[in-house]
Amino acid sequence: MTDAVVRVEGLRKVYRGGFEALRGVDFEIRRGETFALLGPNGAGKSTTIEILEGYRDRTAGAVSVLGVDPAHGGAAWKSRLGIVLQDTGEAPTATVREMLAHFAGFYPNPRSIDEVIEAVGLGAKAKTSVRKLSGGQRRRVDVALGIVGSPELLFLDEPTTGFDPEARRQFWDLIRGLQDEGTTIILTTHYLDEAAALAERAAIIVAGRVAALGRIDELGGADARVPVVRWRDGGRLREERTDRPGQFVAGLVAAAGDAEPDDLEVVRPALEDIYLSFIRADEAGPSPRAAGAEPVVDPATPAAEGVSA
Repeated sequence: MTDAVVRVEGLRKVYRGGFEALRGVDFEIRRGETFALLGPNGAGKSTTIEILEGYRDRTAGAVSVLGVDPAHGGAAWKSRLGIVLQDTGEAPTATVREMLAHFAGFYPNPRSIDEVIEAVGLGAKAKTSVRKLSGGQRRRVDVALGIVGSPELLFLDEPTTGFDPEARRQFWDLIRGLQDEGTTIILTTHYLDEAAALAERAAIIVAGRVAALGRIDELGGADARVPVVRWRDGGRLREERTDRPGQFVAGLVAAAGDAEPDDLEVVRPALEDIYLSFIRADEAGPSPRAAGAEPVVDPATPAAEGVSA
C-alpha cells in the first residue's frame, strides 16, 4: 500500500489493572480516502483514535500519522490535523464567527472563515451566540472548527449523533465536499449506513482486535454476502443461504403449487448484517483467529503486506 497517511502496526494498549484494550491492531490509511473504524462500545475504537491524535500513550507497537510518531508530535504536526470530538462540552457565549476566527488564528494556513461558515450551513447564524444554537447547529460548529485549519487529516468521532435524518444527509454532502478536496478522513460511527455512504474502507474492531478489514463492499468476504431466502412453512420460520436465490424461490413456489410460501423474502446481507455477524461471533466465544491462528488480510493489500488481528 503506497502513500499511506496513517500506519498502525501491532498496536497494543494495556491500562492499569491489566485491562488490555488493544491487542495487536494493524491497518493503513491512504492519502485522500475516508476510512471508518467500526465496533461496539468498549471495543477499542476511542483508544485507537486517541493514540493516533497524540492524546494517549501506547503500550507497544508502531504508529505513524502524517509521517510522525504521534507520541512526539509537536505544534506544527498538530496544525495539520482536524479533530471533531464526540462531545465538546459546554457551548461558549461567543458568536459562531468569533469562535471560528479565534481558532483560525492557531493555524498557519487557515481556510476563509466566511467560506467555512457557509460550507457547514451556518451563514444565517454567523453572528449568533453558539450557546443559542440548536444541538444540530452546534455540531456544525464543531465540524467548522475541525476544518478551519485546512487539515490534511480529519478525525470525525460520531459526527452526526443527535442529527435528524435531513441534517445527517446535509452533513454527508459536506463531508463529500471535503473528500473532493482530497482531505483524508477517519470516521467512527455507530450508524452503519453512514459508514457505507461515506467510507471506502473500514476496520471492524471487536475486543481490541481487528476482526475484519477491507473495502466496505468486501468486508467479511464472499461467503458473508451470500443471499438468504426466508419463508414460513407450517408456522415455522425457515431460511436458506444460496448463491441462486431466484432459482431457489422458483423451486419453492413450484413445490407449493398455486400458493406462494408465507412471508417469503430474499435478503442480501448489507454492512449492518456483516458487522453484527462479527459481534455475535465474539459474544459466542474466541475464534481460532482470536487465538492468533490466522491473519486478517485487507483484500486491497498485497499478500506480503497482510495485517494481523
